[in-house]
Amino acid sequence: MRVKKHEKGYIVELEDGSSWRIWPGDLAIPLLWMPSTRLAVSEIKGEWWTQVLFDRLHRTSVRVIEAAAEWAPKKIEASLVC
Repeated sequence: MRVKKHEKGYIVELEDGSSWRIWPGDLAIPLLWMPSTRLAVSEIKGEWWTQVLFDRLHRTSVRVIEAAAEWAPKKIEASLVC
């Protein structure tokens, strides 16, 4: 699927109408996405995320949840603190 909209840095909408909230630790990766970028969605059993968006051409991925959902602030803080 291709990127339909990526106006906010943390939300991406695909051409199938699905919208995804990107994990804060992965926000730098989609900055390079263009409307022509092809992504695949794959379900995973992550601790805080439910899917991954793969850019097979560049071999990158970002962890996501549905755009309507919110990340729990304490989980973000715990995962980003070393």
